[in-house]
Parts: sequence; C-alpha cells; structure tokens
Amino acid sequence: MAVWPMRKELGSLFPENRYITATRFGMRVMPAVAVLSVLTQMVFNNHIGLPLAMVVALFALSMPLQGLYWLGQRSETRLPPSLAGWYRELHEKVVSEGGAVQPLKTQPRYRELAHVLNRAFNQLDSAALKRWF
Repeated sequence: MAVWPMRKELGSLFPENRYITATRFGMRVMPAVAVLSVLTQMVFNNHIGLPLAMVVALFALSMPLQGLYWLGQRSETRLPPSLAGWYRELHEKVVSEGGAVQPLKTQPRYRELAHVLNRAFNQLDSAALKRWF
C-alpha cells in the first residue's frame, strides 16, 4: 500500500488505487462504526439486539483487513505477459536515464512493478512518460 504510486494515470489501468483508497477509508472510519453499533444498542437498553450489533461491529472491523489481505495477495501475483513487457520497458527507461532501481526480474510481480512505477514517476519527466500514459 505504501509503495504503489497513487497517480490518476494509473487509476483506469489498475484497481489498486481504488482498493488503497477504500482500505485507508475503512481503517479510519470502521472502528468508529463498530463502536457506535454496539454503543447504540447499549444506550437504548436493547439487549436483544446486542449480539447482532456485535456481529455488525466485527464485520466493520474486518473490512480494512480484507483490503489489506487483497493488496498483499496482489503484490505477490506474477505479472501477465503484457504487463511484464511493460515492466521491462519502464525498467530500461529508468536505468537509461540514470535511475537506481532493483535488478530486472525475470518473472516480475506487482510489487516490482510498483517500485519501477514509483521510480519512473519520481525520476522521469512527463515527456518521457507520455509514451505509456
């Protein structure tokens, strides 16, 4: 989540931007939703609805964890051949411009793509990136 570049150019190509945004929102909001669902039942003295409120609270607390799990699994997924070629092109461009990146991987994963995209957006000018974006 910390490595992936949150750029609008990547929003239409990859779902990671939406997952990262939703996960960050969930990490900020869902604990309050969980507490409010339980406290509301306690304040109104509705002990019959308390078990259901606890289930809702557990579900609300699990939502950010689901996003983190998906992002972790996605980072370990190998790139499809079309994206692997794109990864190699970007890697070569960053290296040719004098950027320091990790060595080229033969079977890259989404994590390596995120590192190369980060370097490309930080080190290359917009004219060099126009070919891909």
